[in-house]
Amino acid sequence: MPLALLALAVGAFGIGTTEFVMMGLLPEVADDLGISIPTAGHLVSAYALGVVIGAPLLAAITARMSRRTVLISLMVLFVAGNALSALAPDENWLLAARLLSGLPHGAFFGVGAVVATTMVAPERKARSVSLMFLGLTVANIAGVPVATLMGQHLGWRATFLGVSAIGLAAVAALALLIPHDHTHAPTVGLRGELTALRSLPVWLALGTTVAGFGALFSAYSYITPMLTDAAGYADSSVTLLLALFGVGATIGNLVGGRLADHAMRGTLFGGLTALALVLALFPLLMSSAWSAALAVTLLGIAAFVTGSPLQLMVMEKAAAGPSLASSANQAAFNLANAGGAWIGGLALTAGFGVTSPAVTGAGLAVLGLGVAGVAAVVDRRRVPVDSGAGDERVVAAHVPDRSGVLHG
Repeated sequence: MPLALLALAVGAFGIGTTEFVMMGLLPEVADDLGISIPTAGHLVSAYALGVVIGAPLLAAITARMSRRTVLISLMVLFVAGNALSALAPDENWLLAARLLSGLPHGAFFGVGAVVATTMVAPERKARSVSLMFLGLTVANIAGVPVATLMGQHLGWRATFLGVSAIGLAAVAALALLIPHDHTHAPTVGLRGELTALRSLPVWLALGTTVAGFGALFSAYSYITPMLTDAAGYADSSVTLLLALFGVGATIGNLVGGRLADHAMRGTLFGGLTALALVLALFPLLMSSAWSAALAVTLLGIAAFVTGSPLQLMVMEKAAAGPSLASSANQAAFNLANAGGAWIGGLALTAGFGVTSPAVTGAGLAVLGLGVAGVAAVVDRRRVPVDSGAGDERVVAAHVPDRSGVLHG
């Protein structure tokens, strides 16, 4: 694996840290700015909104720029957003800075995934994507807890200055390690990228992402009350248990990348099935302390096994212009975050119990399996051939792709 993947992982580490650290700093931010904690919660939403807006927008704007330049520019924007967050004099300034910080998130992962796969042999593409995402999962183990402690002891502004420093390190790493063959602009341009998004398989892959990770966030958004009210953990123990989720996510990410290189669709189906089973068992697993800790770890493993195959599947379905579709998949992840939390909240509001969001998450995982199944059927029936007139026809053929699915 090329050393350049380390540069992408450093950027991913910084992005993952700033995305999740605000949740742990809400009391400090609220006290300092003189606002309520629910109002401070809007800062989390502002970042997510920035991701959803910025992922397709920045990917489209930069379609004619070299990918190396795009990655460096996106990380510079990330540094600026976090530095402005540290200097924010009031809530509105901080809201705008958090929105700005979120803008480069999706495009960085989207373009970064494309760059990662072009630097390795075809049979290592999924592993290259998983190594970039490793920075994101490790951020949940080390980056977020350390940044939260920094904010609690040195002030929340110090946290965002620290994240800015990580961003500067990523800028230097990208400039030094990304190969110079990525200094040329892609040939497809914006029109080619938009054309790739017209493909039904691309939208089915995006739909699988929304449903699959919506399942995760339906449960994970309410994991703290599950651990305290159902499993009996003290509030002070939750941070350590969330680190277990990060450990599980890291394991799942690495295993999923390796398995997807051998059977991409099989890994996706297996991961979604495992996720549905783990979530369905949550009410039982949350009945004791040891099994609850196991449940949190298994949740991270099952959910992130699907990360690399989902990202790679979107890119392969939009092979003619993968950057925009790859970035759109990151927007889909964040839509899953918001939608899953909302659906899980409906179950809680309806009075179905503190573990009910996990059960609704299991239903979303099953929905993801259904969408992935439809995508598999569509793939079997879409075998393009050159008819001599530039059109595409579906022919009766049995051509196995590297995901292990026979097309025909």
